[in-house]
Amino acid sequence: MSDEPSIQGASSDIKYSSFSSGKWSHDSTAVPIEMALTIYVDNTELVTILCTPTKLNCLVLGFLYSEGVISGMSNVASMRVCEEDSLADVKLSKPGYTPPARRTLTTGCGGGVSFATEMRKVESKLTVKPEEVFSLMKQLNEKAELYRFSGGVHTSALCNNSNVLVSAEDIGRHNTLDKILGECLLTKLSTADKLLLTTGRISSEMLSKAVRMKIPIVVSRSSPTDRSISLAQKLGITLVGYVRGNRLSVYSHEERLQPS
Repeated sequence: MSDEPSIQGASSDIKYSSFSSGKWSHDSTAVPIEMALTIYVDNTELVTILCTPTKLNCLVLGFLYSEGVISGMSNVASMRVCEEDSLADVKLSKPGYTPPARRTLTTGCGGGVSFATEMRKVESKLTVKPEEVFSLMKQLNEKAELYRFSGGVHTSALCNNSNVLVSAEDIGRHNTLDKILGECLLTKLSTADKLLLTTGRISSEMLSKAVRMKIPIVVSRSSPTDRSISLAQKLGITLVGYVRGNRLSVYSHEERLQPS
């Protein structure tokens, strides 16, 4: 498995020209690195993911779990992630996996692909106060180290009511969730009955990953899509958007938001 690169290792320094107040100037800045990681399962090419080269082992495990390829670490006999060759080679404990014929291109800015997986309603008694959501969003913003260094990436985090437990950054919103899920599989941390926070738009594929993680409350600094709202209403997920300062909007299952 590859080690997680530093913030500098996830960004590249480039030169650029800018025009302002009638004058040209030349400077350099950091931009996030985009790599194409190809995942092989039992020597069969499964998918190529555009991603940021951090927590690649977590990304691979999280993607395989969220897409139903594995149900836990016991299904993985071995895994090798080679950043230099831009590939991940996974061997399953029970050989003979056949990739689904149908794939769905997702809306993630990392060029995501999703395979059809069953979604079951999330059952949870978890509740949260608005003030706790505001505090967690502040913590999420503080975790966004790569964003502050280079911009151009999303940040997501798995939280309890008071603290961020796991966080990840990537050019793709959906990749951040897979990285979080993969890290939780490696560390044996349950994702159930937790909050999921993200800086990006909540789309239907983001919500489907949250369902697989058994997360009852999904929170974003941005907006949800109409399809994600419809899915959240059906699947028992509280969807919170536009968390800015001391304001937020709730789009489904408002009963989990408790007054102070």
